[in-house]
Amino acid sequence: MNVRTRVERAVIERLRETPDGRPRREQLGPALRDALTSERIVVPAIELRALEGWLDDRLFGLGELAPLLRDDRVSEVMVNGTRGVWIERDGRLEPTAIRFVDPDEILVLAERLVAPLGRRIDLANPMVDARLPDGSRVHAVIPPISLFGPVLTIRRFAARPLTPDDLVRNGTCTAEMAAFLTDAVRQRRSILVSGGTSSGKTTTLNALAFAIGPDERIVTIEDSAELRLPQANLVALETRPPSVEGLGAVDVRTLLRNALRMRPDRIIVGEVRGGETLDMLQAMNTGHRGSLTTAHANGPYHALLRLETMALMAGVDLPLAAVREQIRRGIDLVVHQERDGDGRRRITHVAEIDPEGSADYQLRERVL
Repeated sequence: MNVRTRVERAVIERLRETPDGRPRREQLGPALRDALTSERIVVPAIELRALEGWLDDRLFGLGELAPLLRDDRVSEVMVNGTRGVWIERDGRLEPTAIRFVDPDEILVLAERLVAPLGRRIDLANPMVDARLPDGSRVHAVIPPISLFGPVLTIRRFAARPLTPDDLVRNGTCTAEMAAFLTDAVRQRRSILVSGGTSSGKTTTLNALAFAIGPDERIVTIEDSAELRLPQANLVALETRPPSVEGLGAVDVRTLLRNALRMRPDRIIVGEVRGGETLDMLQAMNTGHRGSLTTAHANGPYHALLRLETMALMAGVDLPLAAVREQIRRGIDLVVHQERDGDGRRRITHVAEIDPEGSADYQLRERVL
């Protein structure tokens, strides 16, 4: 047994002996010093601080994942059960040397993340998706849904939200493209940002929203709040999952309908996935020009076809021609983004929709 393992066990024993039986972080220091004295282990002061930090991560934090989350270059941590841990660093996926042998250790980390948020993960609720206090998103899946032990994914976001100028600096778009899109936002043109998973849609959406004037009232609607805008007249809404009893759920569509009663100048929906698409299109067609949203798609044209499909999921008996007319009249621009093999996110298409087009869609590609 190595020294760290000996010390950890001794500290755990002392924490268990606390009067109320509930170990607290502030008890760690005294317990560690007592354990070192009892075990007759001498540790230099600088190593003592490192040892206390390691124990804090192990007993109260995210264990071996903690150093990964302290690296500002790491944007995502993916625990694939007992099969290993992967990270996305600087836009590229890479494996780590971390490997959990005991699946219960991963489950403890997942519970430690979601419990303070009033969420739970167990056999009755084997999946959980939540937002951490720092804005990061955590998603966890446990057996029997997951076949290889508990799976944990933590997506982090930059400490400072990007602006259009930042999109130019990091190569997401050209200066001409940023100027065109910024001007489009200021002219109250409604924009759909499309792209695949992890292509940077939300980051671009957030950057474009920086161009909205300070005298406009904005309502944002998201499944997990990620957008961070500087405007003062801002209302941020977030969906709520059902309780353990299956009650109290609040979805995007409900929030969107309520947002219309809040006198918004702009509505920003983090992502449309279903029937709320029809409500979003109707808002864009009835006085809320300049609204923004994102959708998963493989290209601008495909994004519009997806909007059709999702709008038809609203359960309203509308002919396809009427839905297409709503899309043509509601969406002005489709900004499509992709992630290259080198991990960089780039805007690859900026397409304008002709509102007077034929039964199908006529797109005009902007070369910027």
